[in-house]
Amino acid sequence: MNDSGLTQAQAAAGQFLLPGEIGSVKPIGSGHIHQTFLVAPISETKDKLVLQKFNTHVFRDPDAVMHNLFIVTNHIRKKTEKIRDDSTGMLVLEPVKTLKGKDYFIDAQGSVWRCFLYIPDTVSYDRAPDTSVVYEGGKAFGTFLRLLSDLPAEEVKITIPEFHNLDFRLEQFHQALRDGRKDRCEETSSEIEMILEREEQMKLIRKLAQRGLIPLRVVHHDTKINNVLFSAQNKALCVIDLDTVMPGFVHDDFGDAIRTFTNTGEEDDPDLSRVSMNLSFFEAFAEGFLGATSNMLTQIEKEYLPLSALVMTYMQTIRFLTDYLNGDTYYKIHHPRHNLQRTKAQMQLLLSMEEQFPVMQEIVKRLG
Repeated sequence: MNDSGLTQAQAAAGQFLLPGEIGSVKPIGSGHIHQTFLVAPISETKDKLVLQKFNTHVFRDPDAVMHNLFIVTNHIRKKTEKIRDDSTGMLVLEPVKTLKGKDYFIDAQGSVWRCFLYIPDTVSYDRAPDTSVVYEGGKAFGTFLRLLSDLPAEEVKITIPEFHNLDFRLEQFHQALRDGRKDRCEETSSEIEMILEREEQMKLIRKLAQRGLIPLRVVHHDTKINNVLFSAQNKALCVIDLDTVMPGFVHDDFGDAIRTFTNTGEEDDPDLSRVSMNLSFFEAFAEGFLGATSNMLTQIEKEYLPLSALVMTYMQTIRFLTDYLNGDTYYKIHHPRHNLQRTKAQMQLLLSMEEQFPVMQEIVKRLG
């Protein structure tokens, strides 16, 4: 963080607190999307704030993001009547308007700034340490969906078009097969074949949704463990990073959570022997998630939860391979074969899920 960036943040903080009230502004966190700062007031009786410089390259419509943020958090807050949901012990992220009552502030450089109340005494994880944390993560994301189950999907806006649309990702993949680098298409013929032979099976959930058999809901769309804050006792406290909250399907959230929570290796692991789905983690997440959502989900939604884990892993495999075939134009890479390495690791995770799929189905049936 250079001095000009910190000076810019200090000036932006003055839009959310009176300049004479600001004690310090310090960069925090290691998020890849937004630049984040902790704003501490001079008075210890006032709440600390989290200030973010909004990334408009990733989220091109800050109005839509902030609209969703206030709609969703206000809806949850009204349902629970106070910030703490006494039935779950969880907190609700609380955005803060500017002193002029605006959702965000645009400075002289054109940068977009927004603010939240700081939630103290929390921990977060990039990888789940044990099944109890996985269970809490499942409960947190399930509770989030349950509290939004009566919010009409049409009231929230699209913040990233086609984000979890498998049909769209397959279109991109087939275009890469036609127009991408021929040497890379030949090199990855086995991976391409594995994707093509699974295409119809993986479309099943979306086809059911298109027939109206799976309801459109307000869902999170980025259900990684680092988007849950935990207490020191490892109890889930708050679901964060609500920028991707959009209309979608329960399978988007459950499937991507299983993809990220249960992987015994890294997303780009060069050693495929380390990559598999941890079945105990799957069961722990499903138990927490279904404990919070079972009464609101339809039978068909529950039935296809196990398949959603395969679908989301399949879709991420496609995205990595598509980028590799196109010459690495989307994902940041650290070496020339990085996207291929990612593809192979995700495909290995998918194969592990396929091997354990009957047991996954039994677990969900028992818990649901």
